[in-house]
Amino acid sequence: MPEETARPASSPSRVFREVGPELFRALRETHPKRIVLQVPAGLVRNAHELAAQLRGEVGAPVILANRPCFGACDFPSQDEAPRADVAVVLGHAPIPNVPLVRPTYFVEMRSPAGNPEALAATVASGGCPHRLGLVVSVQHMDLLGPLRDALRQRGFEVEVGEGDRRIAYPGQALGCNYTAAEAVAGKVDAFLFVGTGRFHPVGLAVAVERPVWSLDPVQNLLEPPIDRAALVRRRLLMVAQARDALRWGVLVSTFAGQHRMPTALSLQERARAHGREAEILVFDRLDPRDLEGRAFDAYVNTACPRIALDDASSYPKPILTPPEFLMALGELPLSSYRFDTYH
Repeated sequence: MPEETARPASSPSRVFREVGPELFRALRETHPKRIVLQVPAGLVRNAHELAAQLRGEVGAPVILANRPCFGACDFPSQDEAPRADVAVVLGHAPIPNVPLVRPTYFVEMRSPAGNPEALAATVASGGCPHRLGLVVSVQHMDLLGPLRDALRQRGFEVEVGEGDRRIAYPGQALGCNYTAAEAVAGKVDAFLFVGTGRFHPVGLAVAVERPVWSLDPVQNLLEPPIDRAALVRRRLLMVAQARDALRWGVLVSTFAGQHRMPTALSLQERARAHGREAEILVFDRLDPRDLEGRAFDAYVNTACPRIALDDASSYPKPILTPPEFLMALGELPLSSYRFDTYH
């Protein structure tokens, strides 16, 4: 099935479904001198046990990256683990166009949860439109084909889109990129996101002008559509608050998967062309405290777009995405809201 074939990353990497014999065998074959292990926030409690397991199975020292990984865009840098020659990153698929600083083993932590027939029955009884686009988180990628087929057997027209060069699998959602959904938006009346939590469906709802339903395959629970209009209204209010800002801080992350210095330089030029001041601020992971006491009226964020969308209330001044910044300058209309798709 095409859904099961990941696009190759631009630098050495391997992909595994789970922590198990295949991963251990592959690591032993490389004879690593030192391994750096990074785990998502949900697994930090057991990270020391995973490190001990890797150390015992592979026979190499293992160090833990202290910061949890929120995506494959912020894997351990060379500065964080300068003596590690191999990285193991749990909970994420590789981002094909992001260069890696060392051979990296991605363990996607695929979940076996979810009965396709039961899930399709829940969708059918939940009032979802019959022309659906299917989008999943990587942990539930194994459900994509079976659920698509089960829905089609119930009379649904189901589309699975191909994403751009940042997306490893058809139908996959990233917090910064929903091009797999955007590719089929014109063929569907709504989207069905399959996964847990609100992070991805909220981003999807902002990115596409279609209702987004959420299906939790673990609990077989269908959530009604997210109120996209309310999300967009909040963002346009933020744009309105920043329209008179004269001094802008342009935020740039040094993470390989989030680094957009050319975009930042272009935005700086646009600000100056409109008579505004703009300076570039460089960071790795942004903390709201980093911006306290600075003499800027507002910020435009070129790193992960979810910083502005999800955490805006934590920052002392308005923080916009690049499309929102161009709205504030009057270069883009307010009438057609655009998600800051990270390519």
